[in-house]
Amino acid sequence: MTKNETPRYRWFVSGDINGFFGLMFDNLTVLSFLAGILIFVFKYPADIVYTRMLPGTAFGVLFGDLVYTWMAFRLAKKSGKSDVTAMPLGLDTPSTIGIALVVLGPAFIGLKNEGLSERDAAMMTWYIGMATMIFMGVVKLIFSFLGRWVQKIVPQAGLLGSLAGIGLGLIGVTPLIDIFGMPVVGLIALGLIFYTLVAGIPLPGKFPGVLASVLIGTAVYYLLGPLGLAGGTYAGLPPLDFHLGLPLPTFDFLKGLAPAVKYLPLAIPFGILTVVGGINVTESARVAGDDYNTRSILLTEAVATLVAGLCGGVAQSTPYIGQPAYKNMGSRAGYTLLTGIFVGLGGMLGYVSFIIELIPRAVLAPILVFVAFDIIAQAFQAVPKRHAPAVAFAFFPTVLRLLAIKMGTPEPIPAEKFHELMNTPGKALPELQVITALGNGFIVTAMLWGAFLAELIDRRLKISALYLLILALFSYFGIIHSAMPDGSMYLPWQLSGTAQQVPYQFALAYLCLAAIFFGLSWTKESKGPATGMAH
Repeated sequence: MTKNETPRYRWFVSGDINGFFGLMFDNLTVLSFLAGILIFVFKYPADIVYTRMLPGTAFGVLFGDLVYTWMAFRLAKKSGKSDVTAMPLGLDTPSTIGIALVVLGPAFIGLKNEGLSERDAAMMTWYIGMATMIFMGVVKLIFSFLGRWVQKIVPQAGLLGSLAGIGLGLIGVTPLIDIFGMPVVGLIALGLIFYTLVAGIPLPGKFPGVLASVLIGTAVYYLLGPLGLAGGTYAGLPPLDFHLGLPLPTFDFLKGLAPAVKYLPLAIPFGILTVVGGINVTESARVAGDDYNTRSILLTEAVATLVAGLCGGVAQSTPYIGQPAYKNMGSRAGYTLLTGIFVGLGGMLGYVSFIIELIPRAVLAPILVFVAFDIIAQAFQAVPKRHAPAVAFAFFPTVLRLLAIKMGTPEPIPAEKFHELMNTPGKALPELQVITALGNGFIVTAMLWGAFLAELIDRRLKISALYLLILALFSYFGIIHSAMPDGSMYLPWQLSGTAQQVPYQFALAYLCLAAIFFGLSWTKESKGPATGMAH
């Protein structure tokens, strides 16, 4: 090579094999939990999940990963580097599980309770899911130009704390139940994930840890299952039945636009969080040596989400945290190309649905537990130490939302009993009414709770009071703390019974606290330096 000659870009190397298995299994795990939550928790028809939802969802991954692969080639040519690593893209774990648990599942049950047949309710739920993706894609498109502004004005404790709460309540707890539903199988798989990813100890021959966990866990299941030692009921090998489905563009999402509006308080924050996350991961890639254009990264994930929604998808894509980890693994651009093709074609040809049925969820669940660890740890590590209580406070709305979901499904508490408990009079507001209200709009609540407490810790009392005023306004109209079981917004004077007390009581509480903090902001004592928690 002469002095002025640019080194040839080695876009596919051995490290791309490890990167492929890591990124591919991440996506399969999320798809598995999307399908599992809908089919097993909410009893949603499996064929609609496999032939309508998954093809479009997987196509969004294919589109995004192909663009990110091309961007790696472009950056290599521009920078003259031969070791550029593509930005990993896949299904966003928090919002995929969150949308399944708090939008798709409840919408399906609500539509059936309104008298729709199971099939009609399932199709309308699919339309609502597509419409929600379109809304989120538009929000991401807009905020790709405003992401840094959001990142600048909202304290990190609010942004990362709300995400960490999802990591704890939705990503961590639900898979943990699956792991211990098959204790021997699940704990072996979890232990191997801990060994390789948490402790960072390589396996002999540097065998990929995620792949080892999946292979060994699955083998243990099929060895112990026939003996009745795997836990639960052994289902045997699934039939070699591929669910074919083409992700053809459709305007059926228009049928779901109106009913999807009430889920905007959940959908918009999920979209904004991936934008802020995209900014963070692009910065981490720059520090690792790959200087991608932030806006291009964000616009790609926004368009990929819109493409998925237009083609029947119900889960958004996002650039994954950990581009430097893939770089250290030796990956270049081959791993994103392989992942996009494998996941995208798998959604269309149906082998992804077969793999989902073949591998027990107890084996895939540990991957999500690791993701939850990573999200929670990052929240505490990235914020100033004194803001740790604000991060922790942001956890609670998600935990309460999970509790409301578990109680609100027909199996634990029948619908009639649930409504009866929500309106049981007592000295205070009914406990179930409060749990439901605190869980509704949990992402916005968590962001604002974390933000007002972080500003309070920093002794910026007027800003803290401003966040409390926003909380009061949002709770008054049900954007957060909705008194309705389905989390819908309303005009408070149109409510009746104990539900009518919720918007007035919650809004008044926030207003009173805002007034107290505003008054205290003028005192001499509040002007001192921020010190954090008093011990």
